[in-house]
Amino acid sequence: QVQVKESGGDSVRAGGSLTLSCAVSGATSSPTCVSWFRQAPGKGRSQVATFYPGGGLPWNSDSVRGRFTITHNNAKNTVNLQMNDLTPEDTAVYLCAAGVWPRGLATCGIDDYKSWGQGTQVTVSS
Repeated sequence: QVQVKESGGDSVRAGGSLTLSCAVSGATSSPTCVSWFRQAPGKGRSQVATFYPGGGLPWNSDSVRGRFTITHNNAKNTVNLQMNDLTPEDTAVYLCAAGVWPRGLATCGIDDYKSWGQGTQVTVSS
């Protein structure tokens, strides 16, 4: 089964940048979705960005489009989230999740994500 583990969280000032890394391990022959989610204090979990290692266009949520970029490092098998121009509203625990991409569907649904990391804290101060 695929496993994921996040790293890279930190405290930064507004306008700064961070890169989060999600190490993906375990073998699967099925196409997968690897996504970053975030959960701010007192709020629900929201999907931030998705990468499809087997092919497909990456996706970013409207709230981060133009500031965050999701990429895949083939050599290290990591899915990275480059975050630029951070604001205090980006403060959250960021979680990586992986799931099998259902055949015939445009992307993974929330219930398709079976492997979740523990999360990494990102704090942005004004």
